Amino acid sequence: MTTADEGATVPAGATARRPGRGGFLGVLKAGHPVPAAGVTLLTALLAAAVGLGPVAGTTAVAAVAAGQLSIGWCNDRLDMRRDVAAARLDKPLATGEVRPGAVTAAACAALLACVPLSLACGARAGWVHVGCVAAAWSYNLWLKHTPASWLPYTVAFGLLPAFLTLTSTLTSPSAGWPPVWLTAAAALLGTSAHFANALPDIDEDIAGGVLGLPQRLGRRASIAMAAALAFASCTVVTLGPPGPVTLAGRLLLGVTLALCLAAPAAPPALARGRMPFLMILALAAADAVLLVLAGHTLAVG
Repeated sequence: MTTADEGATVPAGATARRPGRGGFLGVLKAGHPVPAAGVTLLTALLAAAVGLGPVAGTTAVAAVAAGQLSIGWCNDRLDMRRDVAAARLDKPLATGEVRPGAVTAAACAALLACVPLSLACGARAGWVHVGCVAAAWSYNLWLKHTPASWLPYTVAFGLLPAFLTLTSTLTSPSAGWPPVWLTAAAALLGTSAHFANALPDIDEDIAGGVLGLPQRLGRRASIAMAAALAFASCTVVTLGPPGPVTLAGRLLLGVTLALCLAAPAAPPALARGRMPFLMILALAAADAVLLVLAGHTLAVG
């Protein structure tokens, strides 16, 4: 990653801090800890759903956590100049709370840790997860500026269940790739998260020349896309597994349908915050809980 922004200054009006005084918490904040924690939690729930044991499950979750932090640190490091120009007080690099070199080192260290942790889950599972992380880095490095900005999210989230079911081959040789409905549901959720995640910063992104698909569509259309994709994911999770639809599934489907209809009409104050993205993460966790409750349907092979 580039180090061309080492001499960037804190913008006027920002609360300057002594350079490099943010410590561990400042560096952690630059790694997008809330989305990273959400994806890691989703991984843990899915690991339980596919029946991973404590050792394999912990290793898989650790690999995902390392990968997510590397992605977040890479993102903030590459966006430093734009965040400084936009006077982003929530970005430790933009306020001078942490040094660019510390975030660069953290991103590289997390990426290096992610590879062996992933491969410890088995060769096939490991390379699938490395591919997920590579897709996310490709977003940071290039695709976030293009109409294909959604693609890394679709690929990375869609392959996450495969990482876990392939990890289960360590203890169950008959396991393998996940059912198609599970892959489709995860891919839809990931794509939904992309549109929701873009909402809080969409105006600053457009001003800074970041023109991914959400920025090209605009705020209202992106809210509608995020809601519709989340609803589609819940529909697949509810109707995809064999057997009758559970009461919990019907309730979740009703709630997501209501959100899908209401989200495009949300007041501007809500539409401009991070609430839509947090709601998508909550729906992702709800999907994973449904999978845990119906774990016997996850026949893989």
